[in-house]
Amino acid sequence: MNVTRRGFVKWTCAGAGAALLAPWNRLVRAAETAPAGGPGGGKPNFIVIYMDDMGYGDVAPFGSKKNRTPNLDRMAAEGTRFTSFYAAPLCTASRTTLMTGCYAKRCSMPAVLFPAGAVGLSHSEKIIPERLKPLGYSTMCIGKWHLGDQPEYLPTRRGFDHYLGLPYSNDMGPSEKPPAKKAANAKPAPKRLPLPLLRDEQVVQEVKPADQDRLVELYTQEAIKFIKANKDRPFFLYLPHTAVHNPHHPGEAFKGKSANGVYGDWVEESDWSVGQVLDTVRSLGLAARTLVLFTSDNGGTKTGDNGPLRGFKGSTWEGGVREPTIAWWPGHVPAGRTCDEIACTMDVLPTLVHLAGGEVPADRAIDGRDIRPLLLGEPGAKTPHEAFYYFATGVGNLDAVRSGPWKYRLQPEKALYNLDKDIGETTDVAAANPDVVKRMQALAERMDKDLGVAGCGPGCREHATVASPQPLLFSGPDSPAK
Repeated sequence: MNVTRRGFVKWTCAGAGAALLAPWNRLVRAAETAPAGGPGGGKPNFIVIYMDDMGYGDVAPFGSKKNRTPNLDRMAAEGTRFTSFYAAPLCTASRTTLMTGCYAKRCSMPAVLFPAGAVGLSHSEKIIPERLKPLGYSTMCIGKWHLGDQPEYLPTRRGFDHYLGLPYSNDMGPSEKPPAKKAANAKPAPKRLPLPLLRDEQVVQEVKPADQDRLVELYTQEAIKFIKANKDRPFFLYLPHTAVHNPHHPGEAFKGKSANGVYGDWVEESDWSVGQVLDTVRSLGLAARTLVLFTSDNGGTKTGDNGPLRGFKGSTWEGGVREPTIAWWPGHVPAGRTCDEIACTMDVLPTLVHLAGGEVPADRAIDGRDIRPLLLGEPGAKTPHEAFYYFATGVGNLDAVRSGPWKYRLQPEKALYNLDKDIGETTDVAAANPDVVKRMQALAERMDKDLGVAGCGPGCREHATVASPQPLLFSGPDSPAK
């Protein structure tokens, strides 16, 4: 079913509040559900809330004094904070690590993808929903995808029953800035494609800047509908928010309400969304069998707050890759606990699959590890990672290695930091710790024989490529193409 531009604008101009989503719900069909079945046979439900560009210090459980996040405060009080939880420096790479359980470089996906691009995640990589579907799970992705925008790359071709969201970043549509004055002989800038909102594989609207004000509310309402529709069977909900990526578009009910400008407004709306999801789980009596993981795809920009960490999004300093992460599962994940052991987005796939009663196939290298002992708070549990490797964006050169408290940088300069004592990476202690440097160099040399320090090593696998990529365009009755 297509949505007319007139209908969408009418919806986006309405006031805030859940009741005001009704026009949208009539225009865009709800997720299809299978006939109601019995209880989930003991299998847990999984919800992964994945923020975009949220800084380590942007939320109160991780030290924010600027942004009010009462729902995340409660989530942390009832769950476990992971304070050494890693992703990747940028969006496509981080989503690759989450979905595949591998370093993005292993899947040849370390660079950011752009609209109408030929490259996408290979179908030989079996991602989380593809591994959960055979175990009886209903699956849905709501929000930013960014693993390829051609039809064969979309979520519904990768194990998700349904999808609603933007296939890439919210700054990849037409520019929201007024055109700058150009010299008389300057070449015109290339025209940017419209920003498409997809329902499954169909573009249902060209999203204008004002329309983005409704995205958090829309995604949240859709998540609630999915949870309610699947309350009697095991489900996997992947909720990768567009927030808080630039350009910032908080909803009308949140504009001007924070003490931190438009950015803080959007952080606080995101917290509201977390609360709506958790309240729905609680009200349906699903808390005891629902694991909820809150994290971010990469570090914050200079607009955000990375707390005590050095660097920002795009870098392999801690501020670029260490994420504010909370796990919540009443009765299973310990309440009010902090875990500083090394864990990462790659660990989500093997952990969820094992919790669901499955096994991760051994036909290929998987870099992630099962972190159930950390998650469930087993006494004395330690990280399963001897080392974590920091790969840069672009071709994915190896920038740094972490093992225990030690982080050794290979480039742009060689340096050693003790993160337990110096989380801000301010003091190079290599000269005082030659044995540690030698061990860290040996770890880097081991990785060089696998994925490579520079360029691609023998352990890298191919991404997918289509011959004639086409843009995702709206073709409804009000489309300019008609």
